Amino acid sequence: MNIYDEPKIDCHNHLFDPSNFPYHPQAPYAPAGQEVASLTQFNQVLDAYGVRHALLVGPNSGYHTDNALLLHALATGHGRFKGIAVVERQIGLDALAALQHQGVVGVAFNPALNGVASMADAEPLFGKLAELGMFAQVQVCQDQLLGLQQLIERSSVRLLIDHCGRPDAAMGLQQAGFQALLGLADSGRAWVKLSGVQKFAEADDLYRQSHDYIRALLERFGPHACVWGSDWPFIRQHARVDYGPLLKLAERLMPDAQVRRQVMWDTPQRLFGFC
Repeated sequence: MNIYDEPKIDCHNHLFDPSNFPYHPQAPYAPAGQEVASLTQFNQVLDAYGVRHALLVGPNSGYHTDNALLLHALATGHGRFKGIAVVERQIGLDALAALQHQGVVGVAFNPALNGVASMADAEPLFGKLAELGMFAQVQVCQDQLLGLQQLIERSSVRLLIDHCGRPDAAMGLQQAGFQALLGLADSGRAWVKLSGVQKFAEADDLYRQSHDYIRALLERFGPHACVWGSDWPFIRQHARVDYGPLLKLAERLMPDAQVRRQVMWDTPQRLFGFC
């Protein structure tokens, strides 16, 4: 079966629609031009490539802690979407539960953008997420995960690590941050997104530079603890990225159809409650 015909869930993507949902004034970046990506456009992309569901990630860029567009998509998507929200650290348990009721399954934390120091006050929110059975989705890069190990060890929250941990592609599998990520597999409460390879590998060498990392993650975590995501609409990229070639890349990186089925369908369907 061709990967375009296989059942798929895209577990990392964003929406940007400033005409209908104005950007937050405190957002660090305002996507524009080809980065603008409405819900209508995203549905068309999913339909074109046979992607049945998507985990929408509320972006720091554009919307900061404004989840209006995300919640609109969840409310009007007829079950196609689940969400990861960006929230204020002091959000109450009831407010988190209300988001969960609307289809939000976790909260995004972004040390890759904001630095490890930005996580200093995250422990109480981790605790609330754990109480509700929600995910802490964490985007780190290079060796940043080392600075979060004590926070992770003190918490029982379910972890969802973005973009293969964004290793330094030139440093190899033994780099400390990537080894720390592999070590999380033993916790039984960590999952990893095989996504965003274009964030750590060169655009003209994605397969070669990402292959060993993808293989190591699949071997250590297993397909039952890995999910796939596109990172559509590919903001702040220095070279063109397209959805179709990323799917073919996933097919090359996961040549076993049963592994693809687990990573791109079975695991995210189970984790996030898609029907």
